[in-house]
Formats: sequence, structure tokens, C-alpha cells
Amino acid sequence: MEYQDFLNAVALRAKVSTDQAATLTRVTLETLAGRISAGQAENLAYQLPAGLDDCLRQPLRREHATSSFGLEEFVQRVADRPDVDRALAGAGVGAVLTTLREAVTRDQFDDTVAQLPKDFWQVIEPVGAGGGRHPHS
Repeated sequence: MEYQDFLNAVALRAKVSTDQAATLTRVTLETLAGRISAGQAENLAYQLPAGLDDCLRQPLRREHATSSFGLEEFVQRVADRPDVDRALAGAGVGAVLTTLREAVTRDQFDDTVAQLPKDFWQVIEPVGAGGGRHPHS
């Protein structure tokens, strides 16, 4: 998936402009990088287009140990960033994670989600017929 295609998909899902989608994508991926292992963040980064891969390799990510927190705190951390419209954070997180699932291999996405609490599935859109699976459907 190309960079602009990723942003367009996020914009469409979150019902925001592509500029807002770019900000939501960057902040969500940076927050995700702080939530999953460094190795998994690097594996995801390899599969993302230039411009998105660096979000998972931020120096900020390396300074803090991976911490455990659920969906609510994840969305709050995204919303707390000064460049994010707080009202869009929840929809943005779901749009980015759903688009991420489409942008990387199923194995990489499954490995990533395995490091997150099950409540994250609440914001990831179910896969259409013929696609992957949604454990709560």
C-alpha cells in the first residue's frame, strides 16, 4: 500500500481530511510503537510505505520501555497530543488500525494484535467476506 493510499483510507474511515488523517496516522502509529515490542514495531515498519515507517521507529519509542495499557488509555494518549483534535481520536485510532491490517501481512497484523488487549478489536472494522477473521464475530 502506498503512503497516500493509506492516508486516503484513514480519511475515508474516520471521515476526516487527508491532513487530519496524516496527523492521526502518525500519532496512532507512534503510540502503537510505545505499546508493542521494539521488534514487532520494526517488523511493521518494514511493511509500511516511506513516511509511515518512521512513525514506528521514533526515538521517543526507544526511550520508554513498552508499557501495558488498554484501548481507553491508548485513545487518551492519542487525544492528549497537542496536534490531535480530541473529538477525532477514537475514530482515528480505529481507522488507522483497520488500515494497518490492510497494509501489512496477516501474520504481522496478528502478531501485533496479539500484544494488545482484546478490547482493541472493538475499534478494528471486521474483515469483509473472504478476508481474515474478527474474533468477536
